[in-house]
Amino acid sequence: MRAHVSEIVFDCADPAALVRFWAGLLGGAPVDRSPDWSYVEPPGFVRIAFQKVPEGKAVKNRLHLDLHAAEPGAAADEATALGGARVGGIVTDPQGSFQVMRDPEGNEFCFVSG
Repeated sequence: MRAHVSEIVFDCADPAALVRFWAGLLGGAPVDRSPDWSYVEPPGFVRIAFQKVPEGKAVKNRLHLDLHAAEPGAAADEATALGGARVGGIVTDPQGSFQVMRDPEGNEFCFVSG
């Protein structure tokens, strides 16, 4: 048997707020199933869900999303306007460029080109 990814779930403090950030970033309509669970189904991607947990984020994520963006700087500007934050500057190497980001609760992700 082979499994497949049906959704990616983020633990968080405020599912309703976080789903709106990610829906603004990736598209799709935010859905609040309950005060403790929200999700978005971005076009062309698996469902991303957010579940409320009592503990806060304490360390760097062990897994993060890399989001393709033709212009990582412009994508970072849009994410910042939605409540995200840059981590350092754009890094460029022979394979392309990337910008490390954090969502409003500190979960890391990257915009990548190339």
